[in-house]
Amino acid sequence: MHIRSKDTVVVITGKDKGKQGKVLTAFPKTGKVVVEGVAIATKHQKPRQQGMPGGIVKKEAAIDASNVMLVCPKCKKGVRVGHKILDNGTKVRVCVKCGTAIDE
Repeated sequence: MHIRSKDTVVVITGKDKGKQGKVLTAFPKTGKVVVEGVAIATKHQKPRQQGMPGGIVKKEAAIDASNVMLVCPKCKKGVRVGHKILDNGTKVRVCVKCGTAIDE
């Protein structure tokens, strides 16, 4: 999967198209990500213990990783991601447009 936790992404499809946010969690097995401030779902929650409040809680839901693009730190736009192997043998993600390494 081309998206990892703590990446900044932009949503390219759906009701939240154009929104940017940080990836809170990534689920590589299912191909989904949870982005901060995107796909807000309401959940009716019961109080679990004595004295805990119940009510309607707003929470981010998981969206498909194919619906987001990584934001290049140099271009400041959503870009496709390529991979490059450096001289020391480490594999990094690079911006396809400008060639900037995204992983530091």
